[in-house]
Amino acid sequence: MERQVFIVDDQEEDTRLDLYLSNQLDQLSRSFIQKLIEQEKIKINGKQEKLKKYKVKENDVVEIEIPLPERLDIKPENIPIHIIYEDEDVVIVDKPQGMVVHPAPGNYSGTLVNALLYHCKTLSSINGVIRPGIVHRIDKDTSGLLMVAKNDKAHRSLAEQLKEHSIHRVYAALVHGNIREEKGTIDAPIGRHPVDRLKMTVTDKNSKNAVTHFEVQQRFGNYTLIEAKLETGRTHQIRVHMAYIQHPLVGDPVYGLKKEKYHLQGQALHAKELGFLHPSTSKYMEFKSPLPDYFQKLLQIIENSSRQN
Repeated sequence: MERQVFIVDDQEEDTRLDLYLSNQLDQLSRSFIQKLIEQEKIKINGKQEKLKKYKVKENDVVEIEIPLPERLDIKPENIPIHIIYEDEDVVIVDKPQGMVVHPAPGNYSGTLVNALLYHCKTLSSINGVIRPGIVHRIDKDTSGLLMVAKNDKAHRSLAEQLKEHSIHRVYAALVHGNIREEKGTIDAPIGRHPVDRLKMTVTDKNSKNAVTHFEVQQRFGNYTLIEAKLETGRTHQIRVHMAYIQHPLVGDPVYGLKKEKYHLQGQALHAKELGFLHPSTSKYMEFKSPLPDYFQKLLQIIENSSRQN
């Protein structure tokens, strides 16, 4: 059992207890915290009673007991994946749209990790049973390049490069609207949405700095193809930032338009370039991935449509 203690500050006063704790503990869902309240795993100023709809007050002492995760057996699965580079330290995968990167509660099979365990046999252990080898993630419906560590030494090196923002990461994205400027930078902090815990948002509250550079590649009337370069790597960063400047990604089911003209599996976002220093040789390596079929077909349809208008 893991025990954590928080003291409520004046900015959090009058926030519901379950929302307050979900803001403090990103890894726990609000529904899971509500279950812990029912199970009397949470105390306010030493008391457990009548906390279901409790709103925290300044200087409240909040104690939470978090049960240890159940031991999981993540099985290797013979799932075809596109490995574009592999050596004793790293694997570079070109992930298809629709594939989940690692197992999660309710979805322990069919992921990239299951496939990697079959193809690579060994992966780094730093991120535990569920996320072996995974140094960084891309969303299920984002396609493109992902680096994976095969041992702990490689994992530490790649993670440190991510922390220092020295990893080269470039994405292709198709967004709604006509972006007039040729290039720009979005410097806006990102944190959990205060109400919808599945979403991220630009906010000054409980957030981390986030910087995205973008450059226009082609315009199609009401759509713009951009190249986005990440300086930081926050959850859903490009999707949140482009929606923030009123140019959401085409097909984005979370941050996009409610009614989409094109019926896509998800957002039109592809990780096209990935560069880093090799963990053992310190030699700079860079990989590129062409736009996948779904993205090229979408561009062709939009280009044809813009010509007719």
